[in-house]
Amino acid sequence: MTENEKKATPVQEEQKTELSRRSLFGATAAVAGAGVLASQLTDPIARTAYAAGSDAPIRIGFQVHRTGIGATYGKWYERTTNAAAKYINDLGGMGGRPVEIVAEDDGTDPKRGADVVEKFATQHKVDFVYGTLFSHVVMGSSPRAGELKIPYFVVSEGHHVASGKLNRYVFQPCITEVPSQIYAVSKWMFSNLGKKVAVIYPDYAFGYDHRDYSMEAAKKNGGTIAAQIPIPPTETSFTRYFTKIPRDTDVIYHVMVGPGVLTFVREMGEHFGSRRPEIFGFIDSLEGVDINSPGLDFLDGTYFWEAMPRYADGYPTAAEKVYRDAVGVNASGASKSDSKDVSTYSHMFGCWETMFAIREAVEQSGYRNKRDYPALIETMEGFTGFNEGIAHPQGPKVFNGKNHQCYGNQFISKVAGGKLNVVHRTSIEDGMYDSDVDYTKMSL
Repeated sequence: MTENEKKATPVQEEQKTELSRRSLFGATAAVAGAGVLASQLTDPIARTAYAAGSDAPIRIGFQVHRTGIGATYGKWYERTTNAAAKYINDLGGMGGRPVEIVAEDDGTDPKRGADVVEKFATQHKVDFVYGTLFSHVVMGSSPRAGELKIPYFVVSEGHHVASGKLNRYVFQPCITEVPSQIYAVSKWMFSNLGKKVAVIYPDYAFGYDHRDYSMEAAKKNGGTIAAQIPIPPTETSFTRYFTKIPRDTDVIYHVMVGPGVLTFVREMGEHFGSRRPEIFGFIDSLEGVDINSPGLDFLDGTYFWEAMPRYADGYPTAAEKVYRDAVGVNASGASKSDSKDVSTYSHMFGCWETMFAIREAVEQSGYRNKRDYPALIETMEGFTGFNEGIAHPQGPKVFNGKNHQCYGNQFISKVAGGKLNVVHRTSIEDGMYDSDVDYTKMSL
């Protein structure tokens, strides 16, 4: 047992007593001014819907991965988005106006993603575009949003936004990105599991962030990267990749996505057996997958990063319970209506929180129509963070208005007893880094 695991019990106790020290009222988006009213956290149904402003809905174009390699995520992103829209509408909408979600499938394809953005702007005439997850689709879609001058809210994890490669119309306000995640969790990994690490990652932009920033994290923490092994996202067999891992490797760091993740984990178990290195995975390798699936016994004793704990006892706050109930997820992280339908819980909270961030920007900027885009963008850029609460159940966040990216807490969990058990929660500061990106210098 590592030193941090010995400290896990106090961490859990701190989480359980959090509400005794912090009132849920007011624990919501306090950003650059007003913030969401505490009354919105009591009985939203009791509020008068659309009490002010136009009756015309605010139309949000939801770019969803209904098909392609992102379909599992897309299903839960859509479910979460609809739940957030309902909750916000029960509160009175955005600026007194109802929210209408207009969804289009991008097929998890970059070119199709750009076409969807254009369709939203020119045919559906939405107010904002939102929801993209897979990095290559974000990179293919964001330039078109900038050309069309329509706000584009990303719910991904790649470094695309914070890198400065995109444009002033693109924001990632409520989900952290890979470099920040790696810096935060690698501090624990190198201190507790070993110094010589082999990295297995998907062969596209999201994976390249893991490849590149794990190198920087290793240098920072006195470790080395023993091997870097890219795997095509459509790959269905993985054993030949495991043979590339040096025998003296201390830790296998893996992050895989797509339909082959279950096969990936099973074949890793078959290849290494009980004489394996320590294993640290990003939950992407197991999102939407039941940990108790046949063949996954090998995962027992291995570790995963989670942005938001799948199991309810991992971060048991009242705000998290409200959110979990609203999206229809049980205490084990599966659908309440189908226990075999496991959620993408470590990612989909970003949809819920981003919807509330958009709401805050709409209300603080006085947004009415597209002529108000400059005011809305400048308002969002003025945000400095989001407080924890029903609007932000994953935890508090720092927001950098210059690089359009948020920074937050991360969780490290160990597989034991057929579930993920939180053993460490990082600080926001663990994932912070210097950035010279400044989108505010770009014209609108």
